[in-house]
Amino acid sequence: MELLRFYAFWWGTIMFGSIQLEQKMASSMTMLKLKLLCKFCDVESTSCTGTGNCMADCSITSICPHPEDVCVSIWRKKDDNVTIDTICHNPAHKLHGLVLEDYNNSKCEMRERNNMGSQFFICSCSEDECNDHLFFTPYSLDSQVVSVILVSLVPLLVLAVLVITSFYWYRIYHQRRAGAKRKKTPLDFSDAHAIMMDDDGSDSSSTHANNLNHNTELLPIELDAQVGKGRFAEVYKAKLKQGATGAGEHFETVAVKIFADEEYASWKNEKDIFSDADLRHENVLHFLTAEDHKVEKQYWLITAYHPRGNLQEYLTRHVISWDDLWVLGGSLARGVAHLHSDHTLCGRYKVPIVHRDIKSSNILVKGDLTCVLCDFGLGLRLDNSLSVDELANSGQVGTARYMAPEVLESRINLENIESFKQTDVYSMALVLWEITSRCNAIGEVKDYEPPFGKVREHPCVESMKDSVLRDRGRPEIPNSWINHPGIQVVCGTIDECWDHDPEARLTAQCVAERFNDMEHPDKLSGRSNSEEKIPQDVSVTEIEEIEK
Repeated sequence: MELLRFYAFWWGTIMFGSIQLEQKMASSMTMLKLKLLCKFCDVESTSCTGTGNCMADCSITSICPHPEDVCVSIWRKKDDNVTIDTICHNPAHKLHGLVLEDYNNSKCEMRERNNMGSQFFICSCSEDECNDHLFFTPYSLDSQVVSVILVSLVPLLVLAVLVITSFYWYRIYHQRRAGAKRKKTPLDFSDAHAIMMDDDGSDSSSTHANNLNHNTELLPIELDAQVGKGRFAEVYKAKLKQGATGAGEHFETVAVKIFADEEYASWKNEKDIFSDADLRHENVLHFLTAEDHKVEKQYWLITAYHPRGNLQEYLTRHVISWDDLWVLGGSLARGVAHLHSDHTLCGRYKVPIVHRDIKSSNILVKGDLTCVLCDFGLGLRLDNSLSVDELANSGQVGTARYMAPEVLESRINLENIESFKQTDVYSMALVLWEITSRCNAIGEVKDYEPPFGKVREHPCVESMKDSVLRDRGRPEIPNSWINHPGIQVVCGTIDECWDHDPEARLTAQCVAERFNDMEHPDKLSGRSNSEEKIPQDVSVTEIEEIEK
């Protein structure tokens, strides 16, 4: 009878232990899962033919925003147009109406899907940068069947180990019981079981999860020189360690924006805006990640680095050509239009965003002279769920010199979210004026000065009210500027963008379309007047690869 009780006790222990171990293994894997590094590029043309294997040739590696995300590559062919899209995506949600079935793979095996309106291949995988190397292979169930069988065998193998271990302990118990003069108490077996539970790693798993939740690993970044300072933060050039090579350690140059502890709200607002995957655009600063440095009591934003600096600095140092103006102005308008848009280039809905502090010092210049918008500390997501009271609480924000008349008066129409976009358009017009004032196509080019250059260096709101509201003043556009046909169109656009009536202003999308429609009337060649030397420690190729 005692032997039956012993067997019943141990079989119950075995079954319970097997279930608990399987649950703990699954829980541990979930808690220990780190965010993937994936290739993350816009839809790009490719030379991949849809057979064999090839590289996606995406130059941007991003940290996925969520631990559940996996790497995905999509290959499309419609007529003669062949493209590849590389992204992060949560496999719990459908992508283009498709369920990601192969995301546990270590390599990206492209599978053809029908009824997608074009020839369409998709793959997903769960290794760092695995969506860069693509394998176009015939679909086979063999690997999936093997994976299912292996997963199914895990609990059976665990059960077998427990049975063998139990038998071992039973033999020890039986031998001790037979040779001892007095019986062992049940406590001995409970203690043995307790040791087994400690050995399976349950305590260790709990500790690791705690470390991951409260002590997230920081990127290996070495700060270099300070390159900028604003109201809320300082910006540093920095080196991001990428790993060791035969020639030594390899670094990528990045920018690090550091917020003090008391500027947490500004850091969080900018982080939340940057974390929206739909913000990604060639004319918006490329965001890598955000970090909370608890020891230093600092908050970091890590982004791409652009050695040409901000637009104000660039215009101060350079006289530009008409071609340069066309590139700078058009890219600025496209960046603002993307922020304001309620849909992505693919037609998917996105929340419109207003910058609320557009000025030449909040715009960076890339190696190809296109602009990227940065500094979203005052940015506002125009979610339809925002109430009038919440919009009213946004306050009178921005830089006084670039504030629209209705912002200076605190009379924005809160019933219409388009009113916020119109304030951005006004500020953009002032920046376009700055760009135009330094273009050699206007004739004599004066030294750089900001809009309303006659007011003091850092004017207050009241000073700007006098210039903009009382005097209805705007920066001067001399008649000599409009002798050039391209400049004439730009000046007409500027005039419509800084109209005193917000509803009379053009939209950013309209401005972008005007630049796209403009030709180069006099075919000016010159970028010779605006060439700038790139710092010797950063190659142009490396920088432009980060910027893409």
